[in-house]
Amino acid sequence: MEKCTSRKAIRAYTWLFCLSYTISYMTRINYGAIVSAMEETLGEGKDVLSLALTCSFVTYGVGQIVSGMLGDRFSPKRLVALGFLVTTLMNLLVPFFPNPTVMLILWGINGFAQALMWPPMVRILVAMFDDETYKNITAKISCGASYGTIAVYLLSPLLLLVSDYRSVFWFSSAMGALMLALWLRFAPDVGKREENPISLTASSKEATRGTWRTVFTPMFLMIMVGIALQGMLRDGVTTWMPSYISEIYDISNILSILSGVIMPVFSVFCVRLSTLLYQKKVKNPTTLAGFFFLASAVAALVLFLSGGKNLVISILSFALLIGGMHGTNLMLTTMLPPYFKGQGKVSTVSGVLNSCTYVGSAVSTYGIALLSTRMGWNFTVALWVLTAVLGALVCLFAARLFARRFSLPARDAESTPGANAEDS
Repeated sequence: MEKCTSRKAIRAYTWLFCLSYTISYMTRINYGAIVSAMEETLGEGKDVLSLALTCSFVTYGVGQIVSGMLGDRFSPKRLVALGFLVTTLMNLLVPFFPNPTVMLILWGINGFAQALMWPPMVRILVAMFDDETYKNITAKISCGASYGTIAVYLLSPLLLLVSDYRSVFWFSSAMGALMLALWLRFAPDVGKREENPISLTASSKEATRGTWRTVFTPMFLMIMVGIALQGMLRDGVTTWMPSYISEIYDISNILSILSGVIMPVFSVFCVRLSTLLYQKKVKNPTTLAGFFFLASAVAALVLFLSGGKNLVISILSFALLIGGMHGTNLMLTTMLPPYFKGQGKVSTVSGVLNSCTYVGSAVSTYGIALLSTRMGWNFTVALWVLTAVLGALVCLFAARLFARRFSLPARDAESTPGANAEDS
C-alpha cells in the first residue's frame, strides 16, 4: 500500500482518528465517572456497582490481545466499526437494566468491544504512513483519551442536572452511533492482510519460544509489576475520585464529578513533560517511570494529610497523582517496547505490557470500593502512598537491569532503541 504524503489528507485522517479515540473513551469511562450518581439513584453500594467496572477492565485487557490477533487476519476498518456498533448498543441498553448483574454483563461486553478499536487503528496507521508521520499522528491521537475524559466530566454534570444517570449513557450511545457513521464513511481500509514492518521474522515456534524468553526475565517481570501498579493507581483513583470528594467534603455528586475535569487537563501536561524529559534528559524509560511514581507518592501523601481539611489541595493532589501515572504509563507502555525492535518483539511486548495495565485496573477498581467502604478513605489513601512507593522501587531497580541489558550509558542519544539489545 502506498504511503499517504498529502498534508491535507494527513490532517483529515488525524482529526478522524483523534475523534474516534475521543468518543471511544467517552463510551468507556462514562460508567466510572457517574458511579457515585448511580449509587444515589439505584440505592446500591459502590462495591456492588464497581463489579461492572472490574469486569470491563478484565475484558478490555484480554480483548486487546485478541484484537491484535484479529487485526492481522481481518479488515481493521470493519473490526473498529464492529467495536463502535457494540459499544453503542451496550451504552443504549445499560439504562434499561438497572440490575447490577445485568449491568456487569453488558459492561463486560462493552469492555471487549472497546478493545476492538485501538490495535486495528494502529495497523491502519502503520500501513498508511511513514515512520515519522506515524509518530506525529499517534502522539496527537493519544490526546483523545484526555479530550474524552474532559468531555465526560464536563457533560455528565450538565446531563445529571436535567435528568439522571441514564441520560449520560444515552448521550454516549448517540455519540457512538455518530462516530460509527463517520468511520464507515471516511475511514480507510488496508485490506485483510498487509505486511507488518515489525512482524516476527522467525518461524511461529521460534517466535513463541523467543516471546516466553523475553517475558520470563527478572527485568521484564519487574516492569510488568510496575505497569500493573500504575494501572491500579491511574484507573482506580480516577474512577473513585468523585466519590472521595463527595463523601469527604460532603458536596453534591454533580460538583464532585465536575471537579474531575482538572485531572485530564493535568494529565496532558504530565505526558508532555515526560516526553520532553525523555528526549532531553533521562534516556532510560524505566528510570523516568520510577521518578513519576515518586511524584505520585508525594501527591498521595499530601492527599492523606489534607483529607477533609482543604478541598483545593485534595483536588490538586489527585491531579498530580493521576498525572504522574499517565507519565509512567507513557514510558512503560509506549516508549519501552521499541527497545525490543532488534528482537522483532515490539508488537508482542506492547500487547503484554498493555494487558498488565488493566490487570491492575481491574483489581483496584473493585478493591478501592471495598476498602473505602469497610476501612474508610484514610486507610485507602494510605495504601495509595505505599503502592506508589512500591512502584518507584520496582521501576528504579528494574532500571539498573534495563540499562545493563540495552547498554544505555554507551548508547548514542540518537541511536534507535533496541539496536544494542542482546538476542533473547
